[in-house]
Amino acid sequence: MASLCEVLIQSGREPEARAIGEIVYQEAKRIERKFSRYRDDNLIHQIHQYGPVEVDEETARLLDFASTAYELSGGDFDITSGVLRKLWNFSGKGTSPSRNAVKELLPYIGWEKVSWDGKTLQIPKGMQIDFGGFGKEYSVDTALQLIKKSFKCPVLINFGGDLAANCKPISRESWAVGIKQATSTNTRASFRFESGAIATSGNANRYIMHKGKKLSHILNPRSGWPVSHAPLSVSVGMPQCLQAGLLSTLATLKGKKAEEFLKAQGITYWIQR
Repeated sequence: MASLCEVLIQSGREPEARAIGEIVYQEAKRIERKFSRYRDDNLIHQIHQYGPVEVDEETARLLDFASTAYELSGGDFDITSGVLRKLWNFSGKGTSPSRNAVKELLPYIGWEKVSWDGKTLQIPKGMQIDFGGFGKEYSVDTALQLIKKSFKCPVLINFGGDLAANCKPISRESWAVGIKQATSTNTRASFRFESGAIATSGNANRYIMHKGKKLSHILNPRSGWPVSHAPLSVSVGMPQCLQAGLLSTLATLKGKKAEEFLKAQGITYWIQR
């Protein structure tokens, strides 16, 4: 994650700019170290040993967020579906797994099977949890909050396409952000905003080719396969990046009904088919 950090800082003082950049970088590294499921020295690894684990306050907030998202989405947003990453490689070079291999993992998916009382978490043997569905957006928000505590200059943080700004830039009325297209068409998308966040879910960088079609990297937790009829890209603007990321992901999970879902939210968005 830290390698994807980009920070635009409008400050006339170089030491201040360096300090802000370092804060953002270190916060991204902290979140990655703490919540990455690819490490064997953090809390997530401990949880995956299948015994009851008492978690800290920050982790508890994220688990509560995941639980609420699961309920509000009717089970579409499920952090236990991360176990499917054992089979799927969305680097653009991977191939789709067999139907039988996917089917064998489905019994290990389902937040309702997890024991969570607000302090202690225990997952059944064979299951995993994965904060990858919102970890990047969360780190954008926490990094920006750290900056707000000590600095007043305009700052825009971009972690791999998920971004947030604390206030409008000095020399312009707003930040102008272009959205990378998921195809080579002439479709254009841009946002202008003074402060707040934008998150994008799409196939521009993470996808798999299957029978000549580009499939979404967002998986349906019930079928274990990429969401059918998913939009190529969804971008959402909200006050916080975590909110924006959840809504863009939920829209993708809606497949054919993505536009209907987004319109019902009364939010600023852009969608590409």
